[in-house]
Amino acid sequence: MTQLPLKIAFRYLFARKSYNVINMISGIGVAGMAVGTAALIVILSVFNGFNRLVANSLSNAKADLVVRPAAGKVFTPDSTLWGEVKADERVVRLSSVLEEQVFVSYEGRQSLARVRGLDEAAQEESPLQQQIVDGKWIFHLGELNYGVAGAGLSYSLGLNPRFITPLEIYYPSRTRQVNMANPAASLRSAKLRLGGIFSVNTDLDARLMLVPIGLMRELLEYETEVSSLDIWTAPGTTDAVQQDLTRRLGSDYRVLNRVQQDESLFRMMRYEKLAIYLILIFIVLLVAFNIYSSLRMLVIEKREDSGTLRAMGAPESLLRQVFLWEGWLVSLLGMVIGLVIGLFLVWAQQRWGLVPMPGNFIVSSYPVVLKASDILWTVAGVSAVGFLMAFFPSRKV
Repeated sequence: MTQLPLKIAFRYLFARKSYNVINMISGIGVAGMAVGTAALIVILSVFNGFNRLVANSLSNAKADLVVRPAAGKVFTPDSTLWGEVKADERVVRLSSVLEEQVFVSYEGRQSLARVRGLDEAAQEESPLQQQIVDGKWIFHLGELNYGVAGAGLSYSLGLNPRFITPLEIYYPSRTRQVNMANPAASLRSAKLRLGGIFSVNTDLDARLMLVPIGLMRELLEYETEVSSLDIWTAPGTTDAVQQDLTRRLGSDYRVLNRVQQDESLFRMMRYEKLAIYLILIFIVLLVAFNIYSSLRMLVIEKREDSGTLRAMGAPESLLRQVFLWEGWLVSLLGMVIGLVIGLFLVWAQQRWGLVPMPGNFIVSSYPVVLKASDILWTVAGVSAVGFLMAFFPSRKV
């Protein structure tokens, strides 16, 4: 008895209707659901591709783990503990960082910049040196200090690695009293030359500058303090190292992975993806009203069949299930067709790059990354919309 409504619905689905307009509206409904499903798969995959590009670009600028003080800006690392951490076979590299927001001036141009002081280990092995687009990755030449800056910051200040004029960075002294008659007297300054320009993403390029940690300690009047410890781990061990460090360091420190270091950015990307999904589901909902209309007309057309089934003893629930399955099968047919089309388009874009990226971008074609979770959410959303569009007219039998 449970399979009878489905069998009748299948017969109605593929049988020719008395009125061609019903076939036409049903066909439009199937086509609309197919296009909507394919659009969901393709657009969510493109969004995943851009998210991966952002994450990969940040991986060159961010360590796997960063240890920061829970309160305050700086701390003095415990030599015994950090010696044990450095000796851990899961830890590939550990480096000290002293970072602060400073005032930068060059040839009459000024800007605020986030200046990060790197120790010798980071200067030699930082993956950011792979992002140099002009000049060299250099921090010392004899007794002269050098630094590297983001492309956006360099452009705003008019910096060029081939210029020999040094730039100046300023920061208020922590030990001097501010003289209101001459506020500049309370500022400490340091000079350095630009060695190279890097490019990661728009945000970092516009504000980040890297300098030797010794220069930052002299400017900020620190001796051994650091603002963070950057840790690079062996592949697949980041979560385990983070848990161990969190347990050993206690509540005085925060151990952050790459997502937690840019939590607001990744949260925003998740919200944007959710918004795109909801917008596309709403479009699918609008298209699905064709299924609603065709099913209402089919209910009217099959009134005689319904009367025959009633005369044979069929309960009202069976008749409702027949038309519920009929409407839902229309949407499911469109969804399956759309899944096939969407998966093929994503595969073709990955293999051949059918749609190129305009302008000079870091990739030549639109990046796409297919996730199983996106397929499941697409199937769930489209199926739910199709069920709703079939449920209400089936109640009118």
